[in-house]
Amino acid sequence: MARLRELLESVPWLRGWTVEQNPAAYDRAFDIWAKIPLPSRNVAELWVRYCDLPRPSQFPYVGLTREFHADGKHTIRVPVLGAPFITERMAELCEQHGWSWFDLAGNCRLSVPDGFFIERRGNDPVHRRPRPSANLGTAEASRVIRVLLAPQNAGMRWTQREIRRHCQPGVSIGLVNKVVFHLREQAFVIDHPDGGFRLHDPLALLEAWQKAYRFDRRLRRGYFTLKQGRQLREALASLGSITGGHAAYAAFSAADFQSPHVRQPKTWLFVAANWEDEFAAAVDAKPVDSGENLVVLIPEDDGVFYLAEAGQDRLACTNAVQTYVDLRHVGSRGDEAAEALLEQNLKPAWRAHGMNL
Repeated sequence: MARLRELLESVPWLRGWTVEQNPAAYDRAFDIWAKIPLPSRNVAELWVRYCDLPRPSQFPYVGLTREFHADGKHTIRVPVLGAPFITERMAELCEQHGWSWFDLAGNCRLSVPDGFFIERRGNDPVHRRPRPSANLGTAEASRVIRVLLAPQNAGMRWTQREIRRHCQPGVSIGLVNKVVFHLREQAFVIDHPDGGFRLHDPLALLEAWQKAYRFDRRLRRGYFTLKQGRQLREALASLGSITGGHAAYAAFSAADFQSPHVRQPKTWLFVAANWEDEFAAAVDAKPVDSGENLVVLIPEDDGVFYLAEAGQDRLACTNAVQTYVDLRHVGSRGDEAAEALLEQNLKPAWRAHGMNL
């Protein structure tokens, strides 16, 4: 209660408020109750649920409610989550579902419609930050996430064994179990009524993945070729069969086919490490330190080629989710191109299957 009192005291014009233990012994859904008179003569009530370790998968999704009185005044009741530490994911879910929140370090977002708004972030946690049960930045975890987020797989009901069957390259069932457990805990996936589980919050998972994504583990090489336009496209088209699917348009060049928005003079490609010589021979390209017109990314993991999107008489593109996360990390106008891809390609695919956006 002390931290909540400090937050309310930081707003000088709030007067006459009280904070106490929940007086309704019969209803233990909330632990702390605050009553706050507002200048509008309305009253705000903060109903605080305090959790030592709040889990997104167990979050009580109760929206904001208003109780109107006959004299025209009304009480605004706001559910609030309090905890020693609030993760970014937990804060995101609170905001999505009309909850306010605060932690013991003084970070908070207290929002009372027609009343007041207090937001503070960046204070160092006073309690140990909970460790995630899985690292989404590893190559193996990324293989699982690609399977879930690929627009071709939207709406599918999954089992862990089915996820494992899709993962390219393969992963252990133990790793799949670990990643799926984490995704369920974070409410990125939820149980399916017919058994198994399904993707629940693709946007939030995509954002979490791109933050953990290690683009810096790709080797980047500059090449120059005299081939241009149709001649270059034809030479690259042959590369798909030569490498057995281990080459693809990437980043800006993939986005040119998937959601044309940002024009870029260079051609961006993923080429597996053991096929780099064949690539250079196919397009008659030479490595250069400057003046490149081909950007070749050598991936640490062949998972980047999962569900590459083929086209007529051209080299395949990386899957749209792979294109998106790469664009978010290439700089220049990458964020702009990624946003166009999200709006034109990914969101429509997810919405078509009733996904939560």
